[in-house]
Amino acid sequence: MISRDKTPSAQETFMQMAQAAGLRGRLFVTIGILLLIRLGIYIPIPGIDRVAFSAAMSQGNNSLAGILDIFSGGGFSALGVFTLGILPFINASIIIQLLTAAIPSLEKLQKDEGEAGRRKISQITRYVALGWSIVQSIFISSVWLKSFALNFGPVFVFETTLALVAGSMFVMWASEVITERGIGNGASLLIFLNIVSSLPTTLGNAFTSAQVGGREEAGKVIILLVLFLATIVGIVFVQEGMRRIPIISARRQVGRRVLAEQRSFLPLRLNQGGVMPIIFATAILSLPSLIGNFTQNPQISSFVSTYLNPGGSQWWAYALIYLFSIVFFSYFYSSLIVNPVDMAQNLKKMGSSIPGIRPGKATSEYLERTINRLTFLGAGFLGLVAIIPTVVERALDTGVFRGFGATSLLILVGVAIDTAKQVQTYVISQRYEGMVKQ
Repeated sequence: MISRDKTPSAQETFMQMAQAAGLRGRLFVTIGILLLIRLGIYIPIPGIDRVAFSAAMSQGNNSLAGILDIFSGGGFSALGVFTLGILPFINASIIIQLLTAAIPSLEKLQKDEGEAGRRKISQITRYVALGWSIVQSIFISSVWLKSFALNFGPVFVFETTLALVAGSMFVMWASEVITERGIGNGASLLIFLNIVSSLPTTLGNAFTSAQVGGREEAGKVIILLVLFLATIVGIVFVQEGMRRIPIISARRQVGRRVLAEQRSFLPLRLNQGGVMPIIFATAILSLPSLIGNFTQNPQISSFVSTYLNPGGSQWWAYALIYLFSIVFFSYFYSSLIVNPVDMAQNLKKMGSSIPGIRPGKATSEYLERTINRLTFLGAGFLGLVAIIPTVVERALDTGVFRGFGATSLLILVGVAIDTAKQVQTYVISQRYEGMVKQ
């Protein structure tokens, strides 16, 4: 267990990043690729009436489209070659994770074949991302952009689909390069960058609305800003919260030495799934909208705009469905990444046990109860974080932050915490390597 004084401070972290060639190189790779991806978003797709498209985007009131535009870093509104961005890869990862729990062969690859199995699953995920990007690109070019094409036809659909698919595959490759040779998780950092890029516009609209709307509108904006700050504090508290289950290691004899009984703890996070349950729920709720747009069915479109839209007349139905979806996927994702039976068996193999709990089945049942309680608390927090801003905006009758909600905040804070921890891990490892060389 590392004590607090071993954790490098922020100043020491930046000094180490400036001095260590390996860490500095990873940082430059990460920044360079992120800047390249931002540049690619604004490389336009040819053959589109930009004036008519911009007018339609500015008049649209689809909140789901606004959320997707934020996650793509403005890619949907800019309509560049990186319009899809990392979204097909995220969707493919969700699909593979769902199939892993249902298909025994994939579960065997993940659990029993170690690194080779994980590489095979990663390769399958890439193929699924390719297929998903083709489906999305065909839909965008043949349905969504049909009324904005200067010369609509098979050639336009083929060229636009090819450009969108190529851009999506390049972004996926870039995210993997960041993961392997940079700092942090590439896919998460790309989403982080896309959300951050929308902050200046969102804050600018909020301040403009406060200035133009008078004291009443300014008060609403201040209330929402305070709510967002409180949400950030709550996110940090829950993301870092964990239950430490005490563990006792039995006395062992190694040669002539007798190792005394050791005490440690088993950390169980309060929020096991991170932001994945919210991403799962958002993906599921977006399916009816995509189906309605593809089939041009007025009944489906009316149902989606009324009941599955936070800006619709029956927004409370959307909030409830969203809440229950997050709770369901929190339990589902927790069951994928945490297995109480395997944890109990590993403790038994190491000669460790939980005080007052018999090894084996009793330990697995105790861990399962504890994990279920933690998941319930974490799922409730995620659900409240996701729907409270919508409820407050509806109560205040304002939409200055519509599209940028607590979901975006949760992703920003979660990715920032994980990346900062990885940087600190590099700093600590570099420090110990320097001590060994000395």
